[in-house]
This record gives sequence, structure tokens and C-alpha cells, in this order.
Amino acid sequence: MQNLPEILAIARQISWGASDILKSYYHGTAKNPDLDVQYKQNEPVTLADLAVSRYILEKLQAALGNEDFDYISEETYSPGKKSDKLVWIIDPLDGTRDFIQKTGEYAIHIALVQDTRPILAVVAVPEAEKLYFAIKGGGTFIETRDGYFPIQVASGKPVEELTVVVSRSHRNESLDYLLKNFPSQNHKSVGSVGCKITTILEQQAEIYISLSGKSAPKDWDMAAPELILTEAGGKFTHFDGSPLQYNTGDINQWGGLLASNGEHHHLLCEKAANLLAEFAG
Repeated sequence: MQNLPEILAIARQISWGASDILKSYYHGTAKNPDLDVQYKQNEPVTLADLAVSRYILEKLQAALGNEDFDYISEETYSPGKKSDKLVWIIDPLDGTRDFIQKTGEYAIHIALVQDTRPILAVVAVPEAEKLYFAIKGGGTFIETRDGYFPIQVASGKPVEELTVVVSRSHRNESLDYLLKNFPSQNHKSVGSVGCKITTILEQQAEIYISLSGKSAPKDWDMAAPELILTEAGGKFTHFDGSPLQYNTGDINQWGGLLASNGEHHHLLCEKAANLLAEFAG
């Protein structure tokens, strides 16, 4: 197996190619730009999702083979599967609703997971022409077509002045109650999880809260965004402070999850857990 920087270079190159494919569908310049929107478990799937999934998997397998790696994409996963190998966890189009609605807030997630934790990640934001990438222990970098440089989260604001980045579409009563009573009342609506986390990296917000309802976010929603945030100095945990786990055989990320710039993380998690208990009680 190649070393991680070599593998990351391959993943970054593939992410740029995948970005170009998504942009061609988004802007109607693809050979067949019809998205042919279908619904799977109440979530939209388009021809763009499928084309990019196929592209990423083919390119990774051509470069790295199957011997050392398993591959789990949102469009190809098998329920209950747990791998003993290194696992690529891929979301070819995070924010399909935003892609369809033309908000520009969609992303590509590619993460490499060892055991249950991510060790390498790329989040591409095609409309911004940016990649965010990280290796465990190596910091986070932002890449444009002209080069790349390190990026860090901001700090120094009191809790009351922090901004929570919130979802436009994935809402429920308990999350609305939590947000209404949370100490940080500045809200910013952003599409995909990848775009929400890069908003924290870009110092336009400091907090993201995920609360599962009848369904939950999946491994491919969280694995790559988590690593690019934590390697930039942020934190991303369950409300009780425990780490997220991937490749466990259950791809659902149940419960309350909180991502932040790290500065007031424990306090924010404690407040979120208390509010959730208050709502349930």
C-alpha cells in the first residue's frame, strides 16, 4: 500500500475530476444533463449522483486496487456490512436537494477509515472551486486550482455571539426546540453537511448540530467533514463527548452530534443534551 500522502494526492485529483462532472450536470453542459430525479427512502437520487459515484469508485480502484481497501459509496453500500480492511467511505453528492434546487451548496465527500475512525479526508465544494483535505495528525488544507495552504478555525468569541449553521430541509420538532433555546441564537442556513463544516472552517459560523429523528445521517455524511474540521482545530462529537464511529455495520449516526470550532465545545454539548432531555421530559 502507498503511504497516506500519496493516497491523498490520488483522492484530491479524483475529487477535482468529480467536481467537474457535477458542475457539468449542475450547469446543464453534460452530454445528457437530464437529472432523472428518483427517490430512495424519501431522499432524492439523480443521474449526477450515480455518474460521480461510478467515476470515483472506478478511479480509486484503478489507482489503488481492491486488495487493501473496501469501498462504500452512498449509492452502492450493502446494509450491515463491516470491513476489516481500510474502507473508503464516499458521498458522491452530499446535498442532492440543494443540487436540484440550485443553491450551489453541494459537496463531494471522500474519507478513508481505519478501524472505526477517519485517517484521510477530502471535501470538495465544486461551486466554490475548492477542496478541503486532511490526514490524521497533519492539519487541514484548502486547495484551489492555483495551489493550497493550511486553514484553521477561528476562536475568541463568547458563546452568545457564536453562529449556528443550520439545515434548510432536515428539521424536526426536537431540533427546532433545541435551536430556539440554545445560548447561541445567530443562525445561518446552509445546505450539505460538507458545506456546513466548511462554513466553520471559513470562519463564517462556529457550530453545527445534528439530531436524528425517524432517520439519521449516515457515515458518508460525517466521516470526511469530521476529519477536516478536527484537523483544523475544531471538535465533532456526540453530545456526551464520545467520538463518532464509522464502519461499525450500522451506517446510521444516531443521536445528537455537535461540531464546533472547539473553544466552548464541552459547554455547548452539555447545554444541547440538557435541552434534549428537557424536550423529551
